[in-house]
Amino acid sequence: MIAKAEGRYLRLTPRKVRLVIDLIRGKDVSSSLVTLTHVNKGPSTYVAKVLNSAISNAKQKGLSEEQLYISKITADQGPMWKRFRAASFGRAAPILKRTTHLKVELDLKS
Repeated sequence: MIAKAEGRYLRLTPRKVRLVIDLIRGKDVSSSLVTLTHVNKGPSTYVAKVLNSAISNAKQKGLSEEQLYISKITADQGPMWKRFRAASFGRAAPILKRTTHLKVELDLKS
């Protein structure tokens, strides 16, 4: 691992984020950024922000984008916001607003 970045407490469900990160896992950085701009999914903007942060962390170490690829990317579940909405017969139905912890690790191409 050369550089990493984390996005924590993102107000997205991990299941939807995993659909996007499966498209770019193991690819080089420049092609994955192009892929993220053309994917018509909501989490793609958040994934691109975290990926750009990891790229800038690698540039601080003197590396260029052409040398890097995504070695590890995960979307884990964060804490859930618990809310309630009214249901029939005076009951309350729970709503779970899920959050995501997104981790990106970059490495050198061999």
